[in-house]
Amino acid sequence: MTLYDLMIKRRSIRCFKDTKIPDHIFEKLIQVANNAPSGGNIQPISIIIVQGVEGKKKLTGFVGGQPWVQNAPLSMIFCIDFYRIKKWVIKSDTDFHGENALSHFLIAYADLMCAAQNVVLLAESYGLGSVYVGSIQSEIDNAREYFSIPKYVLPMMVLSIGYPKSIPKNIPKLKYNTIVNNEKYKILSDEEIAEAYNNKYGDFDENVDLYLEKAYIEVVEANKQHKTSWIKLVKKRMKKLEIRNHAQFLFKLRYPSKAMVELNEKQIQAFKNAGFDIFQ
Repeated sequence: MTLYDLMIKRRSIRCFKDTKIPDHIFEKLIQVANNAPSGGNIQPISIIIVQGVEGKKKLTGFVGGQPWVQNAPLSMIFCIDFYRIKKWVIKSDTDFHGENALSHFLIAYADLMCAAQNVVLLAESYGLGSVYVGSIQSEIDNAREYFSIPKYVLPMMVLSIGYPKSIPKNIPKLKYNTIVNNEKYKILSDEEIAEAYNNKYGDFDENVDLYLEKAYIEVVEANKQHKTSWIKLVKKRMKKLEIRNHAQFLFKLRYPSKAMVELNEKQIQAFKNAGFDIFQ
């Protein structure tokens, strides 16, 4: 399989076999994370490895009970780490205030995701699967306390990895010419935008079970791995919210617009608790 084929066929995996990842593969996953692109080659990241039963249970709680985090043999918590840099520059008789600089934060987050994606691609080449879990950002304070994360370090992304027990079918995507702009940004008409998303999602399926298989595979996988009937809960919410199209499903149910905005206060406070004050 070519690298192109591997990247095109990659899917987020949420159902893992109970098989340990060999040490020599684990070592290479860490090496490619460390060798990822980094702005100024500063490498402002740290990775916390979670493999123990207690750690996986706690981490699962911090990400809203997503069962694949508990069931995966390996999870990595990718952190922005300015603690290590600050200690180094103090001993080098200079200053670093990345915790107060939005630019430093944005570049560090980009570095973090480059490192994580290196791991994703190498894992795929070894027959492993993975899934990103970003909801740790809602529980930064609790995650920092449990995993003994010091000031100036923020846990920003979880990557759960293991051998796939099942692989989702094709996931709908926009056509690439929708996201590519030649030389300058092209403003699409309302009709062109509507057509692009209609081409991505197709008709809104009144058969909820079929729709969830296509648009919300997480809840289908969770339903298989958890005692709680997640599908029943989602159906109930869809009915209550009168979901009638794809956009409503995304921004009234999965990522409710009001709740996402209200989360700002908690997250900004968590940043401040970790010594970051970039939202002045």
